[in-house]
Formats: sequence, C-alpha cells, structure tokens
Amino acid sequence: MDSSPSAKSVLLLMAAAAAWISFFLVADASAGAVACIRRERDALLAFKQGINDTDDELRSWQRGSQDCCRWAGITCSNMTGRVIGLDLSRRFSLVGQISPSLLSLEHFQYLNLKSTSLCGHGGRIPEFLGSLNNLRHLDLSYMSFSGVLPPQLGNLSKLEYLDLSNMEMDVIDISWLSRLPRLMYLDISYTNLSSIAAWPPVVNMIPSLKDLRLSYCSLSSTNQSLTHLNLTNLQHLDLSRNYFAHPIASSWFWNVTSIEYLDLSDTSLHGPFPNALGKMTFLRQLSFFGIGNTATMTVDLKNLCDLEIIWLDGSLSSGNVTEFLKKLPRRCPSNRLQELKLSSNNMVGMLPNRMDYLTNLSSLDLSYNNITGAIPPWLENCTSLSYLSLSSNSLTGPIPVGIGRCTLLDILDLSYNNITGAIPLGIGNFTTLRYLVLSHNLLTGHVPSKIGMLGDLIDLDLSNNNLDGLFTREHMVSLKNLRHMDLSHNSFSGPLPIETRAQFLKELTLSSNYFSGHIPESICQLRSLLVLDLSDNFLEGELPHCSHKPNLVFLLLSNNGFSGKFPSSLRNYSSLAFMDLSWHNLYGTLPFWIEELVNLRFLQLSHNLLYGDIPVTITNLQHLHQLSLAGNNISGAIPESLSNLTSMAQKDPQNSEDYMSAWYNNNVGTFRQVWHVVMKRQELKYGAGIFDVVGIDLSLNHLIGEIPEMITSLGGLLNLNLSWNHLSGKIPGKIGAMKSVESLDLSRNNLYGEIPASLSELTFLSSLDLSYNNLTGIIPRGSQLDTIYIENPAIYTGNIGLCGPPLERNCSGNNSLEHVNQPRRDNVYEAKMFFYFGLGSGYVAGLWVVFCAMLFRKAWRVAYFRLFDKLYDKAYVFAVLTWGRINGKASTS
Repeated sequence: MDSSPSAKSVLLLMAAAAAWISFFLVADASAGAVACIRRERDALLAFKQGINDTDDELRSWQRGSQDCCRWAGITCSNMTGRVIGLDLSRRFSLVGQISPSLLSLEHFQYLNLKSTSLCGHGGRIPEFLGSLNNLRHLDLSYMSFSGVLPPQLGNLSKLEYLDLSNMEMDVIDISWLSRLPRLMYLDISYTNLSSIAAWPPVVNMIPSLKDLRLSYCSLSSTNQSLTHLNLTNLQHLDLSRNYFAHPIASSWFWNVTSIEYLDLSDTSLHGPFPNALGKMTFLRQLSFFGIGNTATMTVDLKNLCDLEIIWLDGSLSSGNVTEFLKKLPRRCPSNRLQELKLSSNNMVGMLPNRMDYLTNLSSLDLSYNNITGAIPPWLENCTSLSYLSLSSNSLTGPIPVGIGRCTLLDILDLSYNNITGAIPLGIGNFTTLRYLVLSHNLLTGHVPSKIGMLGDLIDLDLSNNNLDGLFTREHMVSLKNLRHMDLSHNSFSGPLPIETRAQFLKELTLSSNYFSGHIPESICQLRSLLVLDLSDNFLEGELPHCSHKPNLVFLLLSNNGFSGKFPSSLRNYSSLAFMDLSWHNLYGTLPFWIEELVNLRFLQLSHNLLYGDIPVTITNLQHLHQLSLAGNNISGAIPESLSNLTSMAQKDPQNSEDYMSAWYNNNVGTFRQVWHVVMKRQELKYGAGIFDVVGIDLSLNHLIGEIPEMITSLGGLLNLNLSWNHLSGKIPGKIGAMKSVESLDLSRNNLYGEIPASLSELTFLSSLDLSYNNLTGIIPRGSQLDTIYIENPAIYTGNIGLCGPPLERNCSGNNSLEHVNQPRRDNVYEAKMFFYFGLGSGYVAGLWVVFCAMLFRKAWRVAYFRLFDKLYDKAYVFAVLTWGRINGKASTS
C-alpha cells in the first residue's frame, strides 16, 4: 500500500507549489490580462523547434497565435504578461532537445518536464538550467538522462522544489545541494547514490528543508553523527528501500523532533527503537514494514498524541501483542490513531478485553502472528473500522455477535484460525462489505440467508469449515458484484447454487461438498466465469451444451458421478487451459478433435474407462505441460510424434509458467485450487506450484510396442510414468537427454536389454523404478543412482538378468560379461516357447487319459453321456418356461 502524509503535512510540504499555482494564472484568466511579449514567444517557438511532437501535444504553439499565454503548458503573470511557468509533464510523446532559448525567459520560475523524453546535448541534463536565476520549481523526474548531475544546479539560489527522482543515474556528487538555502522539497528517490557516504552532512546544511525523499538510492548507512543539527524544519523523511543493516537506534534523525512522516521500510535496520522515538510528539505516521527489518518496540508511545498511522508489518522480531497495545497513545484529548498494521511479527499473547482508545481505528491488521484467545468484544465498538484482518493466528471461540455494528467494514478476514460457532446473523448489516474471508476455521451450522443482501460483495470465501445445509439462490440474491466464491471443503448439500445475476463472477469453487444433481444449463449465462471447480461432489449427468463458446479456462470436475462417452460438448470450450475429468466412469475413445482445445496446458483424464488408441492429434497441443491418462483401458502404441509437444520439450519452460501465473493473478486473483499429481511414487498436492509441473503419466493401461525414441526430446519433463503396461523393446538410449526428469517409472512392463549408461546423467533424478521387466547387463553407476537405490532397494527387483553393484549378483568373467551385455531377446523367446510347448503337451496328455479311461471302462462312458443328457434337459425346460412367462406378460399388457 502506498503511503501518504497527513493533510497538514501535505500543505506544509507543498506550500511553495501551491503558491505558484495560485500566482501563475494563465493570461486569459481575466479580460484585462496582458499578453506575452514577442521575445518570450519567439523563445518558446525556438524551444518547440528542437522537439519531435508525434502526438501534436504542442499544436497550440503557433507563430500566428500572438498570445503565448494561451498555449498548452504555459503560465504567465496576470500583471506583467511575462512567462513564468512551463509544465509539459506526462506528455510522453515529446522527444528531443531542451533548448537554451529558455534563458530568454527572464522571469521564469516553474519548469516541469516530468516523464518526457527531452534532454540536453549528449543526453545529459543541460548545464544552462543552472542559469535560470529565478527558478523556484524544477521537476526532471522520470526522465532518461545520462552523465552526471551538473553542479551548476547549485546556482539556483531561489529554488524551493527539486525533484530528480527515477532518473536511474549514478550520482557521485551532491555537495552543490548545500548552496540551495531556500530548498524545501528534495526528492532524489530511485537514483544511485551508493558512492556518496557522507550524505547527511550535506542535507543538514539546508535548514529550510521540510521534505526529504531518498527512497531506493542504494544508501549504505544512516548512522553518521551530526555535530550540529540544522534540520529543525524537517517534516517528511523517506529513507525506505535502502540497505542500512545497522542498529536502528544509531541513526542520526531521532533528535529531529519536527518530523511528522517517517518511512524506514525495507532498510534492514535492527535492534530496539531508541527512547527518542517517544519524544517525537509531532509524528503522524511511522512506517517500518518490509523485508529485513528486525527491530523490537520497547518504547512507550503514549505521548505521541498526533500519531495516526503505524505500519510495522513484518518488521518486529517478536513481542507480546498485549504489551504492545498498551504502549500506544491512550492519554490524549482525542484518539487519532486510525491505522495499525502489525502483521507477520511473531507476536504472541491475547488481545485485551478492553481497548477504548482504539475505537477510532479505520484499519487493523494483526494477521500472521501467534495470537491466541478469543476475539475481544471491544471490536464491536470500532464502528469506524473499514479493514479488519486477524487471519493466520490461533484465535478461538465464536465471532462476536455484535460485530454487525461495524457497518463500515470493507474487508473482513478472519481466516486460518480455530474460530468456532455459527456465522452471526448480524453479518447482513455489512452493507459496504466487499471482501468476506472466513476460511480455514471450525465454523458450524447453516450460512445465514442475509449474506445474500451484501450487494457490494466481491469475494466470498467460506472454505474449509464444517458448514452444512443448503446454500441456495437466496444466499446470492443480491450478490450482483461477486467475482469470487469459494465454499469448498464443507458439508453443503442440495443442488448447485448458480445465480445468473452474478454476471461478474470469475471463480466458482464448490469442491469437496455433498452437492448433487446436474450442472444446470444456466451456468452458460455466466459469461465472465473463468474458473469452475466442482470436484469431489455427487454430481451426475452431462456437461451443459452452451450456445456460445464459454470463456472457462479452468474446468475441474474430478471425482463425481459423471458417466457416458467423453463429453462432446467440450469441443466448444476452446479457452480451456486446465481440465480435470479424472475418477469418473467416462468410456469410449479419446476424440480426434481434442487438438481443437489449442490452449490446453494441463489435461487429467485418469481413472476412467477410456479405451482405444491415444489419438495422434493430442500431440498437436503445443502448450501441453501435464498429460495424465493413467488408470484407463487405453491400448495401442505411444504416438511417435511426442516431440510436437513443444512446451514439454523446453528445458526451461519458465516463460510459459510465468505467463500462466501472471495471467491468473491479473485475471482471477489468488490461486486457490488444489491439483493432484502422481509423482515420485506418491500423490502430491500442488497449489500455484502446478504451473511448474511438466509431466506425462500413462500408467495402468494396456499400451504395447516400444517406448518412442523421440520421447527423449522432451527435455522439460519432470515426471514420466509408463508403468503397468505391456511395453516391450529397449529403454531409449538417449534417455539421459531428459535433463529435467525428477521422477521416472518404467516398472511392470516387458522391457529388455541393457539399462542405458546415459541414465546416470539425469542429475535431478530423485525417484526411479525399473522393477519387473526383463532388463539385463550391468547397472550404470552414478552418485544419483546410488543414492536412489539406498532409499529404495526395490528399483531393480524382478530383472533377473541385471548384475553388478549395487546388486549382490556379480557379473563373473569376460565371457559372462560379454554375454550379459548382449540383448537377451532370443533367450526370452526360447523360454516362452518352452513354456507354451509344455502347456500344450500337458493339455493333450490329459485329454488322452480321459479318452482311454472311457474307452476301457463302460460305467465311465455311461456316466459321462448321462451327465450331458441331464444338462441338456434342464437347459431346454428353462428356455421353454422363460418364453412362456414372456408371452404371458405381453398378452396381459
């Protein structure tokens, strides 16, 4: 969140600019205004000649227009008609030279070229700017200059406002700043000052300075000592995003008691705050949040009655929340504290039962701590609260019934606690509430129907509780602005709650409940819907046939009761990137039109009843990262054209992953789905990390033939599982080219031959299973393979032809070694032929024994044929009776 000073501080800091704006009125402000003089008009036209104005921003600057005071960006004096100001800020299309003709503007006081592409000779800041003797306001921020800051700027003795921020220059000298005695505002943020160690003495020589901003300047320290402090007027000090890494108490500015706004965020300062902080009675905002800050607050702040904002997110190493809250201003004529943010500070303890001096809070964030106990009742009296986050603590007990009195709440986040009881009925009073997040608690009971009256609600997250009952359209009757709804991991039942008036709904997550019935056709009316997660319910039927192309990108329907053939309606879902239809009773063959889902990145169809060949067209899905067809009845060979899966072929598919992650963050928001992937011999659960997973799982099918050699071109694969099939042939010799593979499972097939030596080149491999094949020869050695064997000695089990370390079976002698290294296909063939020959011989011998017995024993012959006669009679009687019953029923009907 961007920080901003208080209203009084803004007026003081910008006093000079306000004076110029009120004084530098445009010449046509009154009928009797004096027109600009010709010499200054010519100077401005000369300035324009050096500019390439592609968007015609300066079209009003014409020689035929006599009054230059009417030109865009020009300010003139009402009394004299002299040009006193030029403001071309944010006119991004202006490119060219800053002309020295500006020197002809003798009364020039205001120059703002912010965010233009103008510069001096050689791309530098023009030195002649230091000769604009009357200049009081200079803004060159967000401009791309080269070279160094010209010390001639120190000649601008009347300058009061100087903004040189975001120029990305390396500055080696700022001593000239001490020659600006009237300077009140100085901003050099986002400029490299790393070579300037003694910067505090320089700024200390500007006693008029009120606003100093040096954020992200690569400053290395702020612990210099100043023998005499001149900055008695300083009100705004921003030193954020520098790397100081020294005790915070050693900083030079603690005795500047005039400071109203102090920002030390992301500075890696540490240690206890000094007692001098408690004497900064003008302080209105203290910002000390961010990475690297590890301070402790031992100072009593009770006398800082003007304090309005405290941002200490993630900056305190530890502390007790009760003791900290008691240090806040509480003996003041009025309670001014409005924002208190203490998230991610490892705070412990319980919230006090009474905190009357915090009732004016508009924002309270205590999330990501270790706070215990119940939510205190005094929060009911904070009727000005618009933001309340107590998430990710260990709070217990119910939500206070009276919390409904906080009618101005905009965001309420109580997630990731152990809160019990029901959702209070007063929740319907939050008429301005936009975000309601109560997930990951122990809430029980029904959801109040009044929740449907929260017309401004954007995000509703009640997931991971013990809520039950129906969630009907009445609960959504007025939720027209809803973007995200997550009711997953509860015990809701009944039909799906689909409200067609929620036209802005982007994400609907109802997984892991007891919803039943069909997916209604009305879901097609939710044109903005991008994510639909209905997995782990009791839904059945078919997917709706939408008359238009749905915009769905994520369709997660796993583990329901869908049956029938592969849904032909999916052919219309061309925007799909994630599709999970696993754990159903879908049957039939995979359609050839699967290639029309050109945006597919993750396809999960595992554990269904699909059969037939893998369609070759599936290899045309160039964005595919994850393919799982495991646990079906798929047969045939693995397609040779796997190399067409270009996203899997990238050894570093980071760009594609970053794109998908960025797309989700920009279009949907926080990734909440859970994706199950079988990898490394276990089922792993992924959240947003699923964007990094690249894999193929064809296990538990009836695939035949050899493993295509082209599969080794998929250098980005992390997981390859072809186990429990009928694959034959050799392991591809170039398997070592799959450098990214972490998990490889080829077990339970009919593979033969040697294990390729290149397998030892898979340095990221952490899970391997080659068991129960017909592999032979010496096992390749390598530290990675040896480690995997130690963790799982069964990876080579069932391959009687393998020998050598790490197995105890030795490869003895050169002859044996040569024999082992050769393919054993002929031996396997001979063994199989011997088996089938023995089986056939035994069958024939058994028949002859029975035949001879009946030939020489009459009693056996009679018994044998009598048995067949009885079986025939029973079959005949059964057929006649059954036919009679059928005819009788037909006659009756």
